[in-house]
Amino acid sequence: VQLQASGGGLVQAGGSLRLSCAASGRALIGYNIGWFRQAPGKEREFVAAISRSGATIMYVDSVKGRFTASRDNAKNTVYLQMNSLKPEDTAIYYCAADRLWSNPSLGSEYDYWGQGTQVTVSS
Repeated sequence: VQLQASGGGLVQAGGSLRLSCAASGRALIGYNIGWFRQAPGKEREFVAAISRSGATIMYVDSVKGRFTASRDNAKNTVYLQMNSLKPEDTAIYYCAADRLWSNPSLGSEYDYWGQGTQVTVSS
């Protein structure tokens, strides 16, 4: 499956963005999707994960209550709605896909990655 992340941009603190992760090649319903981010000079960080059906969603503590992951399997797309953005949310955001839900917060669990989309939050 090929993944294409989009929707990043420049936003002021407190603003919102919605990231999309569009899949091609195979039906997205066969995959759990994770969102990760990497800020300059920092290691890649888990942000959120959503199971194939969308019934199970998990978030890193720092985004709970502000970010919402969802998916539309009919459109082969997963979303990450980001509200109340903070400067520390600035990073390149990646989506990734995996068939297993063993440890969704680990990047090494994912077999397929999108190219990333830049999110910049100004103070």
